[in-house]
Amino acid sequence: MFSGLDMQIRTGFTITFDTVGPTPMNLLLNVRPERRADLVTPEVITFDPPVAARQHVDGFGNVCTRIVAPGGRITLSADFTIADSGLPDDVAPEAREIPVQDLPDDVLVYLLGSRYCDTDKLSATAWNLFGGVAPGWNRVQAIVDYAHRRLRFDYQQADATRSAHDGHGQQVGVCRDFAHLAITLCRCMNIPARYATGYLGDIGVPKDPAPMDFSAWFEVFLEGPEGPRWYTFDARHNQPRIGRIVMARGRDATDCALTTSFGTAILVQFDVHTDEVTQEAGSFAQAA
Repeated sequence: MFSGLDMQIRTGFTITFDTVGPTPMNLLLNVRPERRADLVTPEVITFDPPVAARQHVDGFGNVCTRIVAPGGRITLSADFTIADSGLPDDVAPEAREIPVQDLPDDVLVYLLGSRYCDTDKLSATAWNLFGGVAPGWNRVQAIVDYAHRRLRFDYQQADATRSAHDGHGQQVGVCRDFAHLAITLCRCMNIPARYATGYLGDIGVPKDPAPMDFSAWFEVFLEGPEGPRWYTFDARHNQPRIGRIVMARGRDATDCALTTSFGTAILVQFDVHTDEVTQEAGSFAQAA
């Protein structure tokens, strides 16, 4: 299953809410089904206090867990190890744009505006900035470079209502805002782009002193050397990274909210860990 992968990553989370009365919750806290074969240890979400949980796969292929928090404090946690290639994100400078009429039917939705990707407000800006850039990988990278420079990263400036157009004007945001701006500019240029979120630890890069968090990036559909496929881009970090573990994909953060509460739920603890397991520590789990 995962015998050809060279790295193992231990990852997981502890998230605690205070709820007021019974509170239905939807959770996108599992890895995507495509990565299940790479699990070295079981990925199990535990609940304290215990609650009934059931899962389904949503319309975007994400694993959704449904619970009803009983009221009061509830803690969600997971801790597991997953195998990974240890390779950075693919780079394909020769990848080209695909004419809209030749795109697969299921990709077309990623050309349209969505809640946080207000293409109607940024279309003229996009064409003014990137209309003269060579189409394909170079144009996407130019968009990523622009979003990376345009926004200043600031955890204290997180805003759940900020759209791509808002972020472009305010010139500040968190990782989701970088992704939304780049996605929107790509869609304005008729390049399919979708939102992705998951684990991204400091593997192969200097350690970030800020507390670990889930991360957001995006994917673009291009014609590469091996055919049409989705490629990963990251407007916040703007460099290929190692060890991305995708949990959810969708049109924007609306489709990929890791927790959605239908009632009052106050976040009181949020801890995420993602670390490479070293052979020297004797911690590599054995393949089943």
